[in-house]
Amino acid sequence: MTITLRMILVSAALLGSLPLTVRAQDRAVTPVSDAAQGLQVSAVQGKLVVTNAAHNPPVLVSQPVAVPVRQNDDADMPEDLQALVDLISKTHGVDPQLVAAVMKVESNYDRRARSSKGALGLMQLIPATGERFGVRDFFDPAQNIEGGVRYLKFLSDKFGAHNLDLQLAAYNAGENLVERLGRVPEIRETVDYVRKIKKIYKQESGPKIASVPVEAQTAAASAPPPTPKPSSIIYSRVDERGVIRFSNVGPPN
Repeated sequence: MTITLRMILVSAALLGSLPLTVRAQDRAVTPVSDAAQGLQVSAVQGKLVVTNAAHNPPVLVSQPVAVPVRQNDDADMPEDLQALVDLISKTHGVDPQLVAAVMKVESNYDRRARSSKGALGLMQLIPATGERFGVRDFFDPAQNIEGGVRYLKFLSDKFGAHNLDLQLAAYNAGENLVERLGRVPEIRETVDYVRKIKKIYKQESGPKIASVPVEAQTAAASAPPPTPKPSSIIYSRVDERGVIRFSNVGPPN
């Protein structure tokens, strides 16, 4: 007997109690062998599959999953410069984030940068300053960063590690001027320079104490003292008439 595709689908629907609409053309198929264990009906990705083979769970091909790519701490800085900044800064005990912020404001990571005042390279070093700290090729990234980091370390030791404003002002306006004034010079370029770098640089520090407005301090001072909570201890005493009285207020000392 020849088994048609229509016969297989109709039999499967009856066995599985599934409603089925058949529109396929009749065509001959290989007869079912005696070893067959009956028809197996399953749904794979929205399609009805009928087979006389042993049931195996359908293998679903998973969609590719996008793996997030780790970005640099400073998204604008090329990876090779980031590696140099991290290595050189940590060697001299300077925060790499501070070096990156100075480089961003100074040259925007342009290795061939030149200023109208003669500053050169990534850290915009004046030739005399760079030579003090061993720079020979101002457009070599490693030498330029080395000179800039060593200069920042020198300024930190000179003005104090806690006084970032004076360090940055000296880097921009010159250490001698800042040392003579003892403050940030009232030069628009220098003031803006310090502000820009501090906006980029997130210096880690201890927990900050929130300031309390004057109005709140005055209100707290004038507020009446809080009412004491009643004591949970019960005292008893006998009055002059022999009556026992109970109270949560202790006898006077």
